[in-house]
Amino acid sequence: MTAAPHEAEPALPGRALPDTQQGMRRRNLARVMHTVSAEGPLSRAAVASRIGLTRAAVSTLVDELVRSGLLEELGPERPGRVGRPGSALAVSARGPAGIGAEVGVDHLAVCAVDLRGEVRSRAVRYGSNRDGSAEPVVERLTALVRQVVAEAESEGLWAAGLAVAVPGLVARDGRTVVRAPNLDWQDADLGPLLPADLPLTVDNEANFGALAELWLGEDTPRDFLHVSAEIGIGAGVVFDGRLLRGTRGFAGELGHVPVRPDGPECPCGGRGCLEQYAGEKAVLRAAGVEPGEDRVGLLADRAAEGDEDVRRALREAGTALGIALTGAVNLLDPEIVVLGGALAGLAPWLLPSLRDELARRTAGPARPVSVSDLGPQGPLLGAAHSVVRAVLDDPAVVAERA
Repeated sequence: MTAAPHEAEPALPGRALPDTQQGMRRRNLARVMHTVSAEGPLSRAAVASRIGLTRAAVSTLVDELVRSGLLEELGPERPGRVGRPGSALAVSARGPAGIGAEVGVDHLAVCAVDLRGEVRSRAVRYGSNRDGSAEPVVERLTALVRQVVAEAESEGLWAAGLAVAVPGLVARDGRTVVRAPNLDWQDADLGPLLPADLPLTVDNEANFGALAELWLGEDTPRDFLHVSAEIGIGAGVVFDGRLLRGTRGFAGELGHVPVRPDGPECPCGGRGCLEQYAGEKAVLRAAGVEPGEDRVGLLADRAAEGDEDVRRALREAGTALGIALTGAVNLLDPEIVVLGGALAGLAPWLLPSLRDELARRTAGPARPVSVSDLGPQGPLLGAAHSVVRAVLDDPAVVAERA
């Protein structure tokens, strides 16, 4: 079942629904879908009670959603209830699916998520994506997308859209990667390179990680700062259940906040950026660990075994993270800080020094720091769920196709 306790903007571009009878119908279809998604199985009467419409009105909406394949009837509700039993409604396990994709520095991943929030297909390809241009990387990604879409179709699903997470700055057009230093991409329009038959949105991986935490995290508040990392470090800022994007869509570039202005040069052009102290390469270098396929797992294993070089490198990375986060916390005043991405696997050794810095430098009480249960899967899941959320937010688009 898709967890939908928060009302947040869909990552896919959407249309504002007009304040007309047709617009009201579309909004009510969305209310029914969100209610059944979050709380189902439910009867028509239960849905009507929750959203404040008459049973007749809800029945008409439900019939439309059932015909379009978005809801399914499971049969009479369990016995023991007073009165005539209603038919239990659930979000369909067939029909639209969200296709999420992630471009990492050294991996590609694609998954299909159905309207119930279940991952139905997944494919991963490991290997460097530092090709100097987007074309060969996206060609490999497209092959994975086609594979996952075919597997989803074999289970009665169809792709409602494609959302791609990338480690870089993405323009507000939702398709152009303005700059991705760790991939060596600049002004790369992914639209013409990806399958033309799928509605597309591209966004920063940290933004998708934050949205995944908002939608899927356990007891996640509506105001938080989400930090994620692989080779680079990014952050997603969520306030009142909505992602803060900034004027150009570049908000959250935590990895390029300087923690030591006279420090080493960074690929972004600055000096002493956080990534130079807490990014994966920097930690491996400081720990004296040779890069391998499971670098985070290797660091975690050595830290657990008591390797003091690794533990010292992680303490120093936590200190640098704390310094950078202090500025963000003082400026934005989030309720909590959530550590996600690959960093989540190193939390036992990062958090003590990170929390010390926050406590020492933050104006007012230090903010709690929690660890995401989603870990490195956050950006990919956030991308796929953004497509699912777009369907739930405006199911009339699908209903009109049926």
